[in-house]
Amino acid sequence: MNNDLDPAQQAGATEARGWTQKLLRYREPSHLRSIVELAITLAPLAALWVLMWLSYSFGLWWLTLLLAVPAAGFLIRLFMIQHDCGHGAFFRHRLANDWTGRALGVLTFTPYDFWRRTHSIHHATSGNLERRGIGDIDTLTVNEYLALPRWGRLKYRMYRHPAVMFGIGPAYLFIVQHRLPVGLMSAGLVPWLSTLGTNAAIALIAAGLIWLIGPAAFALVHLPIILLAATMGVWLFYVQHQFEDTRWAHNETWDLHDAALHGSSYYVLPGFLSWFTANIGIHHVHHLCSKIPYYRLPRVLHENPELGTIGRLTLWDSIKCVRLTLWDETAKKLISFRDMRRMQQQAA
Repeated sequence: MNNDLDPAQQAGATEARGWTQKLLRYREPSHLRSIVELAITLAPLAALWVLMWLSYSFGLWWLTLLLAVPAAGFLIRLFMIQHDCGHGAFFRHRLANDWTGRALGVLTFTPYDFWRRTHSIHHATSGNLERRGIGDIDTLTVNEYLALPRWGRLKYRMYRHPAVMFGIGPAYLFIVQHRLPVGLMSAGLVPWLSTLGTNAAIALIAAGLIWLIGPAAFALVHLPIILLAATMGVWLFYVQHQFEDTRWAHNETWDLHDAALHGSSYYVLPGFLSWFTANIGIHHVHHLCSKIPYYRLPRVLHENPELGTIGRLTLWDSIKCVRLTLWDETAKKLISFRDMRRMQQQAA
């Protein structure tokens, strides 16, 4: 326990550590359930891909684009299975997790071993103001933002603008940035092998499909799926940690378990969206015990209803989170640029 925490933080950290112990019994994956989950995600995605190509072949391009929406949903679900593999939560054996994750990484445009490394850093540092920058969304404190020159402020505003965050950004992240081990360029051979190996497999499959159906058909069928899924994925990651009452702290007052429980949201989604997103909205439980398979997370909430009241976000709440851009160290919450200006006016 971090002794520099104030009494309220110590109570929160104690509570979080208690939950971590209680959740250990949910960790064991079921091989049969995992195989079924993989099959009912891969098969519909493949079927929808073929239907999209057929509809394009018959000139029904509008139907092609319409079918891209559920196809992107299944691709998101594959990413969440890859995510569980990265945590060692989908199968009992590491080799099964790793090779399933690597294969799925080709479909999700996400090099598995590189991503697993950055994601583990995210889990180990989430909410720590001294360890920002890898596996998370860049977030400045109010004082850091005000200390920037005009060009620096403009760049941060552009980065946090919804059109960039959920439009240009996701496409750049999955199509361009993931082609190199950005953030781990000097971290040894594994990140490079992961990214370059994934790139080679993507290029091989893409070349085969282009040869089979032509470049125009491939672009109209596959690109909308990738772009929609990328936007959905970034949106989910955003609302998991970018909400008003999340937790950020400096290293001396930061606690891993407190940040996991209170710095991650419980994103309450309709049933069909929870299915497509593999229950990733139950993110506070996931951060407390990342080895729980996603198909056990609803059971955790059912048997421990107290967890359903922590970090709770509805769909409407999540939309309002888009305006939150700066961490106010005084109020200990995320605020908007407008809130910051109002504070400055009041201070003046």
